[in-house]
Amino acid sequence: MSKKKSIYIETTIPSYITAKDSRDLIRLARQLSARNFWESERKKYELFISDFVIAECEKGDKKAAQKRLSLLKGLTSLPTTPEVMRLAPVYKDLLQIPERAKIDAFHFAIAVVHNTDYLLTWNFAHMGVEAYSILLKYNEAHGIKTPLLITPDFFIQLDEEENG
Repeated sequence: MSKKKSIYIETTIPSYITAKDSRDLIRLARQLSARNFWESERKKYELFISDFVIAECEKGDKKAAQKRLSLLKGLTSLPTTPEVMRLAPVYKDLLQIPERAKIDAFHFAIAVVHNTDYLLTWNFAHMGVEAYSILLKYNEAHGIKTPLLITPDFFIQLDEEENG
């Protein structure tokens, strides 16, 4: 039996899953995609979060925060190691992430240091294709494996390919 692939769940995923349905069609599509992943795909993978995800999920409306935290119950929280603490500021500077969003650099660092297969996100502000491309080049130059940056749509496409 093969080992399950690992996914680091970034904060936007529980946020989209538990939020009220949006009237914005793109946001609603993302919510539905995230919910589909959670309901249909997540058990096929090892899911991980971090203290940074928990801290972000605790913010805002108390009822909404409780929904997000409840969704994450039972998931393993990856530790913030000295290597994460060394790498996150490097990523923050490299990707020019503003101080107010520095946690995004920690999401990247945790997923990288703990060698996850995927980093699942809907955060394109600082974790999009351009940032990922820069991160990938840096990591390759330093001999560091980089998890594949994916959205929940990835699993819909994968399922379609597998079941044709």
